[in-house]
Amino acid sequence: MPISLALVTRFFQLLFNRQFTEAERELERLKQRMHETEWNQGYSRALHGMLIARKSNSDGYSLLSKLDLGDEKALLDYRREFLSHVRNKLHGNFDRGFFSAWADCMRVLSKMVVNNPGSKDSVSKKEEAKILDKDKSQVTMESFLKGTSA
Repeated sequence: MPISLALVTRFFQLLFNRQFTEAERELERLKQRMHETEWNQGYSRALHGMLIARKSNSDGYSLLSKLDLGDEKALLDYRREFLSHVRNKLHGNFDRGFFSAWADCMRVLSKMVVNNPGSKDSVSKKEEAKILDKDKSQVTMESFLKGTSA
């Protein structure tokens, strides 16, 4: 049975939104549906490694910790590189499955918005304060307690 892209996509979404318990459950579902082939073992091992690396988040050498999730071009470049390894006949089936999982990961990441505190899309506390300062129609806690509206 081929690997379900919907399950894999869900796994990556859960993984990168740091919902590890659900990601582990999804990984188990994927493993149960996979046949015992070298390619699937490589694919499964890559997913498991991604889960461990994302959970620990302390390995400075890990690709996942170095990724800029907002840089779609870099993600697509990584995907192309992984796909070249998948097509390379010098690699064994295990390795091609492993690289295929990484290529799928980069494909999903390039299309999704991740709740990443370091990303360009997230608003810092200082920027949020500036936005609130400009918007005088907002009631502050101080003015609310004093009984005034602005």
